[in-house]
Amino acid sequence: MTWTLALPELVLALCGLAILGIGVLPKRNTFFACAMAAIGAFLLTAVLVIGAPEGTAFGGQFVSDAFSRFTKVLVLLGAAAGVVLSLDYNAREGLDRFEYPVLLLFATLGMMVMVSANDLMALYIGLELLSLSLYVVAAFNRDDERSAEAGLKYFVLGALASGLLLYGASLVYGFAGTTSFDRIADALSDPAKASQGVVVGLVFVIVGLAFKVSAVPFHMWTPDVYEGAPTPVTAFFAAAPKVAAIALFARVLGGPFGDLAGQWQQVIVLTSLLSMVLGAFAAIGQQNIKRLMAYSSIGHVGYALVGLASASESGMRGLLIYMAIYLLMTLGAFAVLVAMRRQGRAVERVSDLAGLARTDLGMAVWMAIFMFSMAGIPPLAGFFGKMFVFKAAIDAGLWTLAIVGVLASVVSAFYYLRIVKVMFFDEPVGALDARAGSVSFVMTASGLFTVLFFIYPAPLVAAAQAAVAALLG
Repeated sequence: MTWTLALPELVLALCGLAILGIGVLPKRNTFFACAMAAIGAFLLTAVLVIGAPEGTAFGGQFVSDAFSRFTKVLVLLGAAAGVVLSLDYNAREGLDRFEYPVLLLFATLGMMVMVSANDLMALYIGLELLSLSLYVVAAFNRDDERSAEAGLKYFVLGALASGLLLYGASLVYGFAGTTSFDRIADALSDPAKASQGVVVGLVFVIVGLAFKVSAVPFHMWTPDVYEGAPTPVTAFFAAAPKVAAIALFARVLGGPFGDLAGQWQQVIVLTSLLSMVLGAFAAIGQQNIKRLMAYSSIGHVGYALVGLASASESGMRGLLIYMAIYLLMTLGAFAVLVAMRRQGRAVERVSDLAGLARTDLGMAVWMAIFMFSMAGIPPLAGFFGKMFVFKAAIDAGLWTLAIVGVLASVVSAFYYLRIVKVMFFDEPVGALDARAGSVSFVMTASGLFTVLFFIYPAPLVAAAQAAVAALLG
């Protein structure tokens, strides 16, 4: 039965409906129960994903392969961490409503459909299920003006991006005569015969996807949404959806449009260059640490796109390794941000970390590790992520991209090291409140991965290699 290929998605959807039923029961404070049920659903789904068979289902619109399995495990990990980080924060901020874990669950379901999409229509359905959930959680703190503004900005710009994506898909369908990735690949097997209409449609599809990963010049929403949304929501935004959207980018450009690499490569190179440069320079003057992390994430998307721009097997492998490392680094850094509370109030300025090493040495050390790793300093995991994508760019002859990437890393090291300097050398402005055990767990697990990755990177590299082999056939 073909539905067995989509068993993880079906189970996750049923779990979501069940949790929704629990949430509407006339009980007080169902948030914690629903959140724990959502985490259990993510873990169960991850087990099903790892054991899922390979093949295509639903008339070729849905594909299960090593690439989708690799990405889904990362997405589920990011989603589970997003719920864990919200347990204490939402309760303290009065946001402990059962809808929160349900929305994250359905957003995760959308991401899983996205990375298994083998058709432009399946891609769009998954993307919209993700987007509709994210619009709501961005504005989840209804009483906060910034959160409402974040939700509205993301909704307006997200709707525009979805329209551009859908327009591009309609052009591809009109000129290629199909929405199936396999048939599009067959129709474009000879690039010389590819219609100009298909190329224009591809550009619109790239624009729509570039918005979802917040690549320059489609990044305008990112700083405002990251700053305005509740911090656990920002952590989720920065982690799981980024991984899913980048994987979708790789699936679309490496699959049906793989033979048109000569046409789309220059677009990805330009987007990557702009993202790295803007991410490096725009974050320097930021005083709000969530805005700083927003520009940092734009820069990291630029580094990841270096692997995609290489249009090679090693580039795709580097892309997947980079996103796996980025996911863990980002979750760890945002765990520190979630723990930033003073006298019961959430604080989010860089200066609020002043003297943290004297009041909470453990948190300061973990944050320093995440900052050093994001800057690409060896032997931390972030260094190896950048090494894989830059090496792929050099092998593909994209020397300019690799050189700009290295220089952007040097510039971005300034604001990462500034945070370390503030924590270790500035005078304390007052101790932060005691952090919750759930936040410490995410911080510690991410930190250990970041520090110890260099000892045994083989499993992640092998998994990424198998995923790329499945994607590129």
